[in-house]
Amino acid sequence: MKTYQVVGIGNAIVDVFAQSDDSFLELMGIEKGIMQLVERERGEVLYGAMKDRKQAPGGSVANTLAGLGNLGLTTGFIGRVHDDALGRFYARSMDDNGTSFVNAPVPGGELPTSRSMIFVSPDGERSMNTYLGISSELGPDDVADEVAGQAEILFLEGYLYDKPKGKQAFERAAQLCRANGGKAGIALSDPFCVDRHRDGFRHLVKDLDYVIGNEHEWESLYQTDLSSALEQAAQDSGLVVCTRSGHDVILVQGDEQAVVPVRRIVPVDATGAGDQFAAGFIYGMATGQSLATSGRMGCVAAAEVISHFGARPEADLKALFRREGLI
Repeated sequence: MKTYQVVGIGNAIVDVFAQSDDSFLELMGIEKGIMQLVERERGEVLYGAMKDRKQAPGGSVANTLAGLGNLGLTTGFIGRVHDDALGRFYARSMDDNGTSFVNAPVPGGELPTSRSMIFVSPDGERSMNTYLGISSELGPDDVADEVAGQAEILFLEGYLYDKPKGKQAFERAAQLCRANGGKAGIALSDPFCVDRHRDGFRHLVKDLDYVIGNEHEWESLYQTDLSSALEQAAQDSGLVVCTRSGHDVILVQGDEQAVVPVRRIVPVDATGAGDQFAAGFIYGMATGQSLATSGRMGCVAAAEVISHFGARPEADLKALFRREGLI
């Protein structure tokens, strides 16, 4: 028996939310609808400008693990936080929500716990301004053999590739998992991340067991139209998943292809849609479901999270799957 059904490795980031309108974004020089990395000083300015702040443990992969915990899987998270108020909040919150935060907060050092200032527009779009802090120091020493090597499924965050130590942590975790019979996969994270690491990501697509991305990320990875990109990805990867912002989801594994329709709803807050799609999909994969059913599970989980404020599910996802006849 493996210790964990799913282990994630990624940036441990406290999400700080505030409502904002387009004029505020323009005033503050914030580009709408994307994730931007910011330096410490810029992060402090934006944090100070937020009204009625709410905070929650975040980070893309950590949000996915929260969804998988909601579904009853045993999960662990490899991340790095400082031993400060936000770091202790993060570690405690992850453990309280059923995901083992395997690395203790780090005492000493100069960098504080990472945080992302997320401005949510009236149309549900989120504009993320992330100060990476101590997350940028995540390295191979943070990856324990008994964690990554005891995972049935490993889920990696593409953003880690932005730092050499993160890349090494990533590669060590994948090697440990696969050497012990587990499956390792990645979320491409965003088109700009793909642009920065195109060659490395192309190798990962070939080396890993599954890859999740949206249409813009796949087009960026292969620098071509979506149809051609997915055709090439299917030749390279064991399992390819492509989400398309409210349009059909495409899943390809070898000669098998599934196209899953999406029931469009007006988002209250689009934060976490991709993360919870990944949770539903990975749950399907972990429990031996078909491509189509796994894709539908992802869509149901994504629809739940965009129906309310915040990046993590509030409803019982398994009950929603039962209502849809998926389990």
